[in-house]
Amino acid sequence: MKALMACLRWLDRNVERVLILIAYSAMALIIVYAVFERFVLKTQIPWSSSIPIYLFLWVTWIGCSYNVRKRSHLVFNDIRLRLPYALQYACMWLDAILWLVFASIVVYFTIEQTRLVQMNWAIVQGTDNVMQWWFYLATPVAWVLLMIRVVQNLIDDIRRFRKREDFILDIQAIGQD
Repeated sequence: MKALMACLRWLDRNVERVLILIAYSAMALIIVYAVFERFVLKTQIPWSSSIPIYLFLWVTWIGCSYNVRKRSHLVFNDIRLRLPYALQYACMWLDAILWLVFASIVVYFTIEQTRLVQMNWAIVQGTDNVMQWWFYLATPVAWVLLMIRVVQNLIDDIRRFRKREDFILDIQAIGQD
């Protein structure tokens, strides 16, 4: 049980970074190899320009979740820092509610879009059997992860509010792991 909990804690801390690293590394390797192949071997694999674009979906949306987790997304902290403590807390709740509503809309419609692409057997250009829906799945997966991060942040905010601790509103304090 301890090993499982340690694994879950590691995943909680690192899932976004690992997914971004895998997708970004694959993009870079494909592009570097495609350039080498094009200029040295005078040939080109047909999917070398389409797969990196689809991998960019994973990097982008998982990066969005990571920024929400770290609270390094766009916020108006200059205003919030001047508000009374209770209003800062209310703004945290408002943020969470807005994120969850927006994320629910995104997840609903992107699951529908992903299912459409899957049902139509859409294949990535230049390939014979790489399905587009594998890449389209990045959006709903990342936004569900984002929703989890919003709830985690809200739980942390509630804990801080009950202890009357300062909210982490200073951007310099956010980057610490």
